[in-house]
Amino acid sequence: MAQHQPAQPPSGPRRTVLAGARIARPSGVVDGGRITVEGHRIAAVHTRDLDGFENGPAHLVDLSGHLVVPGFVDVHVHGGGGGSFSSADPGECMTAIDTHRRHGTTTMVASTVTGELSDLARQAAVLAELVQQGELAGIHFEGPFISPHRCGAHQPGLLRDPDPSDVRKLIDAAHGTAAMMTLAPELPGGLASVRLLADAGVVAAIGHTDSSYDATRQAIDAGATVATHLFNAMPPLGHRAPGPIAALLEDERITIELINDGTHLHPSVLQLAVREAGAARVAFITDAMGAAGMDDGMFPLGPMQVEVREGVARISEGPTAGSIAGSTLTLDRAFRRAVTLDGLTVDQAVAALCANPARLLGVDDRVGSLEAGKDADLVVLDAAYRLAGVMRQGEWLVRPPGV
Repeated sequence: MAQHQPAQPPSGPRRTVLAGARIARPSGVVDGGRITVEGHRIAAVHTRDLDGFENGPAHLVDLSGHLVVPGFVDVHVHGGGGGSFSSADPGECMTAIDTHRRHGTTTMVASTVTGELSDLARQAAVLAELVQQGELAGIHFEGPFISPHRCGAHQPGLLRDPDPSDVRKLIDAAHGTAAMMTLAPELPGGLASVRLLADAGVVAAIGHTDSSYDATRQAIDAGATVATHLFNAMPPLGHRAPGPIAALLEDERITIELINDGTHLHPSVLQLAVREAGAARVAFITDAMGAAGMDDGMFPLGPMQVEVREGVARISEGPTAGSIAGSTLTLDRAFRRAVTLDGLTVDQAVAALCANPARLLGVDDRVGSLEAGKDADLVVLDAAYRLAGVMRQGEWLVRPPGV
């Protein structure tokens, strides 16, 4: 008689079923849904009406009372956890990445700060390797091609006009990983540089600018598609001289970055931008520096020093002393602010933190929504919209209660 052989476990990736939660789907939030994760992908997303256990064993995670949203996507972040993307230190860069991942940002673009072209090229070489390894989604050069009149936390002495040959040097230094560049289009070479960026497949962003309404319109026609932290580091909206804000808000080709930390924008201004631009054109960003996720203290921001008091970062010395220097924001806090203080719906917040920035980067085929076939990147929030869990590519970075 043949000896009985025990059943062998099925081959293939581990299956996890997340059940009982509200799920933010592209069509809207559904109650009591189920997400099946296999390996690093989402295998299926079911509504309550289509519930049914999939064939084969699975690890069941009960998320009743929670909301599951896609992993957050940040297209503008300088650092976190004491680490800076301008350091040219891979370990320090990974500290920043890990910090924001633990707060739900599963996809991010590393932003640099104005510096010498040689220093920026050296930083880009390090960041490009992290992009190629899948740790980052690209590089954003914020400066040095910005207005000295709107430099904010960028060192004035290092600013320069956007000569297309210099723009090309930074693109080349990124070895195909440059995702975005912020510049002031009114400067000499500005429009030519916008065209160069668009032709190279790099997002041209208008920011740190003293541009007029008409000059901004020309830059949009030349290929600019993003407003870098709208309202901040640009002329205020005027009723006779509307400036860049009106041009950027009204044009459907522009994605609007907003820093939703309660410091950079009054809630009524944020609500105005969402109404005028429409929820499909808004991307919430952190613009976070190395102090994000840290206690108050002194921190470097490129070549400058920043003091953080009560969570607000400001330049501590020099001609721009007192200027707000990025933020200490994380996107889980931005989501919670949006739905608890700013009057946005969950669908609008998910669009601003997930779907819209993913589409802007051209990675919406992989991330930005909870759909079968996409990366298993998701955030679990409790009933008060506080972060309770983070999964990236099928692995828990922050485990929900009971997991």
